[in-house]
Amino acid sequence: MIPRKCTDRVIAPSLLAADFGRIKEETCRAIHAGADWMHLDVMDGHFVDNISFGPAVVQAVHESNDIFLDVHLMISRPDHYLQRFINAGADLITVHVEADHDALSTLRAIRAAGCQAGLALNPATPMSAVESFLGEIDLLLCMTVVPGFGGQAFMEEVLSKIETAALWRAEKGLKYHIEVDGGIGLATAVKATKAGANVLVAGSSTFSAPDMAAAIAALREA
Repeated sequence: MIPRKCTDRVIAPSLLAADFGRIKEETCRAIHAGADWMHLDVMDGHFVDNISFGPAVVQAVHESNDIFLDVHLMISRPDHYLQRFINAGADLITVHVEADHDALSTLRAIRAAGCQAGLALNPATPMSAVESFLGEIDLLLCMTVVPGFGGQAFMEEVLSKIETAALWRAEKGLKYHIEVDGGIGLATAVKATKAGANVLVAGSSTFSAPDMAAAIAALREA
């Protein structure tokens, strides 16, 4: 799937909220419900206090279904593990500016491998930490919760960062997506998109909804 324009709404259900015993079926369910991308949160137990999955699961999703894979590396050394996720079939790889790596080199390596490059920042990290990298990315991920666990409440103080990201994109003539991840439901989707976000990562509000297709459609129109 070709990434959409940075002005288009993109709904990316988070695999973290799916039934891990039925990954193929859950991914297929999301696709049939209207998902644009699948968001895969990789956590190593060091950068964040939780462990999720690694390249093998990314590869399993890639081989079982045809959907754009938005892989979010919440790991300490994304540069060290990068090639494994490229080989697994990631279409877009997002790394954290706070991780222990040379962010510029990592972003350029992602693009050189033919993948889209994303950069993430945590709620406590100032926007100045990512400003110098904006010309190197296809997506900026503003975490709207403290990363590591699903089900957290949306942090409204991040809205000003989203607004800044949108302003800088316009001022600099760039085309990166602005993604939000954490606590995204119908009400918070409205706030995030008004601030300038266009990629909505949604876990429990999609996979746990009584009607996933209706939930995704509501997010798209929020």
